[in-house]
Amino acid sequence: MVPGHEVVGEVVEVGPEVSKFRAGDVVGVGVIVGCCRDCRPCKANVEQYCNKKIWSYNDVYTDGKPTQGGFASAMVVDQNLGLGGVGHMGVKVAKSMGHHVTVISSSNKKRAEAMDDLGADAYLVSSDADQMAAAADSLDYIIDTVPAKHPLEPYLALLKMDGKLVLMGVIAEPLSFVSPMVMLGRKTITGSFIGSMDETEEVLQFCVDKGLTSQIEVVKMDYVNQAFERLERNDVRYRFVVDVGGSNIEDAA
Repeated sequence: MVPGHEVVGEVVEVGPEVSKFRAGDVVGVGVIVGCCRDCRPCKANVEQYCNKKIWSYNDVYTDGKPTQGGFASAMVVDQNLGLGGVGHMGVKVAKSMGHHVTVISSSNKKRAEAMDDLGADAYLVSSDADQMAAAADSLDYIIDTVPAKHPLEPYLALLKMDGKLVLMGVIAEPLSFVSPMVMLGRKTITGSFIGSMDETEEVLQFCVDKGLTSQIEVVKMDYVNQAFERLERNDVRYRFVVDVGGSNIEDAA
């Protein structure tokens, strides 16, 4: 299975009831390509929480045909669905909204990038006990994008009263904490899963208005194995983008 779930491509054909797009439009597609449109989340325009959503890969359309992700030669997408994003863009967006932004990382390696390139106001090394203790009760929100098992209590300690820890990393193992860490500060642990079409359009327009762009490295299909090796070394700033249309698929195979 090769997902390809953050996709940019060109519309080649539209159905008779499609009004938002035309052939030739450049569009983005996320991890969802369909939903039921009848449940409470769908009616509230947060279709990413629909229990009958159709994933863009390793799933089936309503007609029984398989979804094959962004590496397929073509894909069918509901005109009402779109793509969101996290990571370094969170810093850029938050700063452009006027927030004081602290980047938390396990080492000092990304300090210059966070402060000079992305515009963060502060940088906190999570492995430094003295820094973490000094920053206790100082943050209103923490957006946690770590995709691996990690302790929550050190981050809960950073939150002010009524602070909120928002989990956005997909983690297959249980996470643990002691309840007083939440109770004594009336703190909240919650989660967020991608963005709805409305939310995505809003943040994309915000990025256009503020001149915000993501930092990417474009590679061809024949570089995919090297790209995965570099991902494992955390050697990418901040996303690899695979140029499928501009690649020679036979050479890549």
